[in-house]
This record gives sequence, structure tokens and C-alpha cells, in this order.
Amino acid sequence: MSETNPTHVNTVTVTTASGPADQLAVAHPIQAPVGQVKTNRSLSKFIILSIITLGIYDLFLLAEISGSLNIMASRYDGKKTMNFWLLLFVVGPITAGIAYIVWMHKMCNRIGAELVRRGHPRQVSAATYWGWGVLGAFIIVGPFVLIWKLLHSMNALAADYNIRG
Repeated sequence: MSETNPTHVNTVTVTTASGPADQLAVAHPIQAPVGQVKTNRSLSKFIILSIITLGIYDLFLLAEISGSLNIMASRYDGKKTMNFWLLLFVVGPITAGIAYIVWMHKMCNRIGAELVRRGHPRQVSAATYWGWGVLGAFIIVGPFVLIWKLLHSMNALAADYNIRG
């Protein structure tokens, strides 16, 4: 049987003027976040929808991932990932594509840091981006490994966020 509203119980020691200390149990409810974040990202869906939409799904997925990451991590790390649409249409073309590389580097590193903060193993980092996303492109499957790690990590973060906030 699962409990729908779990609580943390802390013990507080209270000292009275008349005698020994008493211990009281104080319950702090854990509240799930108001909104839920998607947890159904998969590599097969990514590949199929990318082929059907001629790559447009990739753009929507990256925009959704960056928005979800801001929802899940911003209050803890004080950072904000740039809006992907702003990057795609304004900043990327102005910087001749360098902004895309910097954006992906920072986003992968931030996902890894949030995984560690939430107690999960670090599956994605900037090194993952450079290793699988950039160098792995020479063996064709590298970017797919990067996307799989990215989607798997975001699903783990989202599941944790949907429970603990």
C-alpha cells in the first residue's frame, strides 16, 4: 500500500525550565510540484519522429528539454539555460553557429550537475557532449548515444522532480 502524502519526521529537543529535555517529533510534508514534467522521452520515438518531420521534432525536443531543465534546476543552481528558440533564430546565426556548441556544452554539464545534486549517477556532462556528440560523429552512432544519454538523464530528472519537486 503506498502513501499518497509522505512526510519527513524531524526530532526536536525542547528544554523546559522545570525539568529534563523532552523530544517532540515534528512532521514536514513533502509536496509534489504543482506541474508535472514529461518523463516519456525515448530514442526510438526521437528517431521515428525526426525522420517523419524531417528534423523539426529535434528542435521541439531541445526546446522542451531546455525549458524542463530550467523548471527543475533553476531554483537550486541559480542558472538559466537560454531559450532554444532564441538561440536557434537569433543568437546562433549571429555567432556563426558557435553559440549552438556552447549552449549544448553548458546544457549537458548542467544536466549532469542536477543528476548528482539529486543523488543519481552522472550520466551526462560536457565531456559526454564532446566525446559522443562531436568526436562520436566520426563513427556515425556517437550522436545517437549522446541523445540516448540525454533523454535517459532527463527522464530520470523529471521522474525525481515529479515526486520530490
